[in-house]
Amino acid sequence: MIIFKTAGELRTWRRDAAEKGLQTGFVPTMGALHDGHLSLLKAASAGNALTLVSIFVNPTQFNDPADYAKYPNTLDRDIDLLEKAGCTALFLPSVEEMYPEGLPPSAPHYELGFLETVLDGAYRPGHFQGVCMVVHRLLKMAEPDNLYMGQKDYQQCMVIDRLLELTGMNGHISLHICPTQRESDGLAMSSRNLRLSPEERHQATAIYRELKAIREQLHRGDLISLKQKAASNLEAQGFRPDYIEIADARTLQPVGEWDGKRPLVALAAAFLGEVRLIDNMIM
Repeated sequence: MIIFKTAGELRTWRRDAAEKGLQTGFVPTMGALHDGHLSLLKAASAGNALTLVSIFVNPTQFNDPADYAKYPNTLDRDIDLLEKAGCTALFLPSVEEMYPEGLPPSAPHYELGFLETVLDGAYRPGHFQGVCMVVHRLLKMAEPDNLYMGQKDYQQCMVIDRLLELTGMNGHISLHICPTQRESDGLAMSSRNLRLSPEERHQATAIYRELKAIREQLHRGDLISLKQKAASNLEAQGFRPDYIEIADARTLQPVGEWDGKRPLVALAAAFLGEVRLIDNMIM
């Protein structure tokens, strides 16, 4: 596996690959890798001659500086996992490489519309602007043919799809959204799970159970009681929910009354101790 630390080295490698007609699949990450990330790498390997993973903990998408400081760092283990999984190249940029103009960087405002006003957009103002900023820069540096992201970050996937459209990159980069990977007890795999205590790790499965209960009890008509019941159940188990929402799976428009036809997704975000967990489930 080749490791690049500068955009110049990465661009030279990518352009050489492009001249040889070798497609590249790209998986952007913030490290603390787990089987969910490796499933994205596996999908990229299946569809491309070359695979590229980036590890960069992006400061511009954290609302809370303490959350940024506490984000897990397992770089040595990550490199070992990627080598064993057959990754072709790893991009490890510094903050200075990604933001040579310094922080906070000046950047265009991405017109995400409704997408950044609901759910995580409402609870983490500016978060998706930071996500777009770093992904846009990474894509310009990496120039991949295919981009792989996990469905666990459902709203983020929709935001990146919008970013590709806004920048015109959708003309040459295809976005592939891969299924959420779960632990044997249903908990969605996440780097943040490393910050849970053993007791919290046991409790954390409640989010999955509540989403599953919504899916099992879904019915035409009023859905508000389903959301309220799920939120109350989480609160009773020690969570501090930001939201439990049932939304149109294509637009993320919240749905209070369902006609039984349009596709839905249930989404949840809740704190357990100091750790904020998110999950979703297609209905």
